[in-house]
Amino acid sequence: MGAFSLLLAMVGTLLAGAWPAEAASTVDRVAREIRAEATRGNTDRGGRPLPLAAHWNTGQRPNGFDPAYQLRMIARGHHLLPWLQLPSPDQTEGLEYYEIPVRMMAELRLPLSFVSTQWEHRLTDDKAYFDLPADRNPNVVDPEGKVRREVCPFGPVAPWRAVGQQWTTSPILRLLQLWYPNPPRVLFISNNEHSKLTWSQVEQSARYLERHGKGRNDTFKRQVVAEGWIERYRALQAGMRDGLTQARWRQNALFVGYEAFGPAHLGRWEGWEEYSLWTPGRIDPAPLAWDGGSPSLYTHNWNASTDYTVWSPQVEAMNWVPMLAEAHRLNPRFWFELSTWDGHEPTLANDKRKVYAQAGQTASPERYGGMVQFGMWLLCPRAVREFRGWTDTVANAEPYFLPILAAVDRVYHNPILRRFWRQSQLVPNRAHPHPYAANLPPDYRAADRWFLLDTDLDPPRPWTLSTEIPVFALARVLGQPGGREWLIYAHAPLGERQGVTVTLPEYGQVRIDVTPAGVFYHLRERGRRLQRVL
Repeated sequence: MGAFSLLLAMVGTLLAGAWPAEAASTVDRVAREIRAEATRGNTDRGGRPLPLAAHWNTGQRPNGFDPAYQLRMIARGHHLLPWLQLPSPDQTEGLEYYEIPVRMMAELRLPLSFVSTQWEHRLTDDKAYFDLPADRNPNVVDPEGKVRREVCPFGPVAPWRAVGQQWTTSPILRLLQLWYPNPPRVLFISNNEHSKLTWSQVEQSARYLERHGKGRNDTFKRQVVAEGWIERYRALQAGMRDGLTQARWRQNALFVGYEAFGPAHLGRWEGWEEYSLWTPGRIDPAPLAWDGGSPSLYTHNWNASTDYTVWSPQVEAMNWVPMLAEAHRLNPRFWFELSTWDGHEPTLANDKRKVYAQAGQTASPERYGGMVQFGMWLLCPRAVREFRGWTDTVANAEPYFLPILAAVDRVYHNPILRRFWRQSQLVPNRAHPHPYAANLPPDYRAADRWFLLDTDLDPPRPWTLSTEIPVFALARVLGQPGGREWLIYAHAPLGERQGVTVTLPEYGQVRIDVTPAGVFYHLRERGRRLQRVL
């Protein structure tokens, strides 16, 4: 560890003594585990990759979740996928944010992830693109010839590749590649929220009308828009890959989009498909347009969703189970992670913590962790990436990040959890349909989408969006009938529940105690042995 010691000396007060020499062996072990799971394939013979923790706050403002914080947490044994702010194309300042941490990450051979705004925004916000003639303009051109401030799925492709290359030929990113030429994995993560033409507005595009005219059906419109985005987002990413100077960066780069995944709101109301790109046989084009997606397991502050009702992240995420299987059929290397958030906007009246407080509830970190952990064990994501605003601080936000770290770490530390994460299958509850059942596509009408186990606390059916669910429980199974094992996970958002009766399909009933933070029970079919794990 000579080089490590040298870098440790370089870091000086940056780590403020939080990385003592005796931690070197822990750092090395945890770095190996992080590297192994970040590079493990989705279909690895050894089982699923174990999860990693990450964040959207990159710490460019003081006291945020900066690289020094991340290295300290890795030194303490936490399994983080390091994240940095992607340098902007013209950025030349701020080397101090990158140099020492990146050199240390290189010493430890850690994977990297770069969080950024939506790369294509420059096609609209940079006059060099927005002022191009209509026939060369990547933005929407309306029937009157006016250019609109949103990108177009029918416009020229070349600008997409060109703007992608601008992002990875920046002076700072070239330096990062010199400091760390051989990372085992590099994720480029886009916020993916730039304004773009929707399928329901295609007749406002002169290009669409020239090619297809008016009056086409909705399926056709969704199809051509989806194909347009696949081509353009892949061109954008190809440009970014072209701009990388180091072969290992080009080889190991994955491009991941926030919300680049199927619609969690599938079936919630009759018109759900207006906000989707569903076409027969494919729920969403994202696996063909991106290398990965980071959909939001959020209790949004701007809608009525909560963590304790039918309209909840837990219930909506069940829609993603068959969608994830489809994504991996379309793109076996697809990197699926979860973005998480509790709807905390302290300056706004609709801050979700205030909403809970007005209902006499406490939005504790433990409760938030229980919800996130439900999503983890439902979907087994590659990473769990928490969202906080770019100006937020560790002092303010870390209490809500620590339960996520704990949920990730316990998969590594507990052999029962590790075995079930690697190899188990989710148990469907076919006694009930998913409550989101409006206007379902044919290939999703019979798909398993309901995984919430029945309990004796369940309210009478039928359920509405506002129906309260006292206990959220799911199960994963290993083995064959007669010798099966189940891992039951349950959490109770509104408070601890004792002696809850849970019905496990093809087994029967068990009684468990449930907390807001979540509990695990291991059940063996032989001997009907039930044991609390955590």
